Amino acid sequence: MRAALVASAVGAVVCATVALSTPAVASGVASGAPAGCARVHVPMAERQVVSCLDELTTAGTAASGHTVAADWAGLTQASLPQPSGVPGIQVDGYFSDTSTTNANNGWHHDAQFVLRLPDEWNGGLVVTGSPGSRRQYANDRAIADFVLSKGYAFAATDKGNTGVTFYHDGRRPGDALAEWNTRVTQLTIAAKAVVAQRYGRLPARTLMAGISNGGYLVRWQLENVPWLYDGGIDWEGTLWTTKGPNLFTFLPGAMRNYPGYAAGSPAAHDAMLAAGYAPGSEFLWPFHNQVYWDLTQRTYREEFDPSFDGDLDAGVPYCASGTPHCDADYDYASRPRSVHAAVAKVALTGRIGKPMITLHGTLDTLLPISRSSDVYARMIHDKGRDHLHRYHRVEGGNHTDGLVDTYPDKLVPLAPEFRKAVTEMENWLR
Repeated sequence: MRAALVASAVGAVVCATVALSTPAVASGVASGAPAGCARVHVPMAERQVVSCLDELTTAGTAASGHTVAADWAGLTQASLPQPSGVPGIQVDGYFSDTSTTNANNGWHHDAQFVLRLPDEWNGGLVVTGSPGSRRQYANDRAIADFVLSKGYAFAATDKGNTGVTFYHDGRRPGDALAEWNTRVTQLTIAAKAVVAQRYGRLPARTLMAGISNGGYLVRWQLENVPWLYDGGIDWEGTLWTTKGPNLFTFLPGAMRNYPGYAAGSPAAHDAMLAAGYAPGSEFLWPFHNQVYWDLTQRTYREEFDPSFDGDLDAGVPYCASGTPHCDADYDYASRPRSVHAAVAKVALTGRIGKPMITLHGTLDTLLPISRSSDVYARMIHDKGRDHLHRYHRVEGGNHTDGLVDTYPDKLVPLAPEFRKAVTEMENWLR
């Protein structure tokens, strides 16, 4: 499927580039588009809706219905500056897909995307995939607002499946997550074609950016299809390696030992630190125990290792160690080779092919920095790609900036660091 999608997408870009010689491509009214909207068509899209907007940032789209605030809730601190004054074209639509987890726009169809084309264009394109199992508008506050205000065109995808039961998609273990990579590649090539239609030329600079799972997508794209991009900004990307570390080598330790820590056991506290959770992050452990660790472990384990819990659907929530099929006792190293082969479908190598900036908070309590970006930086070094990588460890940063509002004296937001990184990447590429 991946090869077919990429091949057809490349053909679409070639056709779009050739069509630049036809004036109608960059002007006129597309079928179903409002009068006065420039004509654009998304290659391979089964459905698209074109809107001319006075405001492409969330300062306007939240009121006009061209974003979904629930997609980006909790990802940024409330005080994050909100740019405005960016008129242009928004295209919402979806590519062919068989799963239906995404209810945005009332479509109940996955592989949804959003493209935003500012009237005042700086010649660049930023492509993103959603963090977690969120949908296509998830990066609107954290990423889109800022890059649109700088004049970039913006494209985002829901990655082809969404929600906490995303693992139901695909025929074999690992397929649902592997589709994320294919969908980003598909969108990137289609977005380049749309940019060419709208502005009369292909983007001079294409950047990949993303948070968490979206950061993983930056890493995978720059390793596997680097020719599509000029650079990328990896905001605390998830690390998948076949032998570990990965989610399954540290989340069970947190689930297993946190109850003892909460009860006052020094040994359990030491075990939490040994699992990778940073000293000084203890104030974040109760929230992550309640919200993130259990759900993340069970849903991703179900994606790669559905046989672990028999006929159960993503295990037993908040089970005590010793309970049959309990994810707190999950031991990735001892699982069958087929499980490791499923992880290998999405594993990273460190062999990036274009410049990349990595940002990661030292107090990240979902993806501990010592088990994630520290390791990935070493992988890049081992592949001899240090010259393509800049790594910023953000002291006091957590996985999501939403908790900055709760702990303003203890946490440092990463969104301002991302905005600095965009400028740093621009200067680097010059």
